[in-house]
Amino acid sequence: MSSLKILIVDDNESDVFLLRHALDGLGEDYHLVVLEDGEQAIEFVDRHRVSPHAPEPCVILLDLHLPKRDGLEVLRAIRREPTISHIHVVLVTTSASPQQEAAIRAVGADLRVKPTRLSEFAKLASDLIEICKSFGAAPIAAMR
Repeated sequence: MSSLKILIVDDNESDVFLLRHALDGLGEDYHLVVLEDGEQAIEFVDRHRVSPHAPEPCVILLDLHLPKRDGLEVLRAIRREPTISHIHVVLVTTSASPQQEAAIRAVGADLRVKPTRLSEFAKLASDLIEICKSFGAAPIAAMR
């Protein structure tokens, strides 16, 4: 089996470190691609438009509150791009308005509270690996 490619878009280095630590603890072969802001994420979408056969992640973990462009804008761009619109997106945040929550779910992503404890990062990491292992199968219902 090849390495599971996970894309995380988050500007918080500590959160990325804790997620990587949690993923390492699972003993899976994975590759974590880290983008630090919404602009880099939009560039990722654009690269897939130009090179539709580029390797793609099995899941995208996307922070709602990003510098330059917010997570909802990035999510909409992902869903508009046919070459990657099928990728499972998990959007995380410490706060979202009811309108943002509705918009996120309407566009087709899971919404979760951003982890703050190591045990929560471990659960998120486990869920991401499960999504990756199911990649290409029928869509997974939102996990909370």
